[in-house]
Amino acid sequence: MKYMLIMRATDEAVEASQEVPFEQIIEAMGKYNESMMKAGVLLAGEGLSDASEGFVVDFSTDEALVTDGPYGETKELFNGFWILEVASRDEAAEWAKRAPLGRGSFLEVRRVTGPEDFPADNEWIEKEAGWREEQAQRGQD
Repeated sequence: MKYMLIMRATDEAVEASQEVPFEQIIEAMGKYNESMMKAGVLLAGEGLSDASEGFVVDFSTDEALVTDGPYGETKELFNGFWILEVASRDEAAEWAKRAPLGRGSFLEVRRVTGPEDFPADNEWIEKEAGWREEQAQRGQD
């Protein structure tokens, strides 16, 4: 099963992180990532730029509206993510609890849906399976 661990924080966590040398944060994250790679569970992971560099596309009106960041409260913003391939929800929770995040930070953990979650005879599901094969092939070239 795949799970996405989504990093989020409160204003308290942001303030606390500013008290820690950046090199120390990078080292802690590097060690955490390395442990997941060695265990063979890490599929992907990235940090995200500051929300002030982002934007939101709002579809609540007839015409989509683009609004520059920052947007929302700190606790609503994603700071980065990991995607893990693990045997169970419990294993995902165990990895999430090991994340080197401080007080005021939290991880939202969500299962990533797979082809088995959708009707196999759907034209678009079949096309997506083909697209995934093409992407995998490109990655091997």
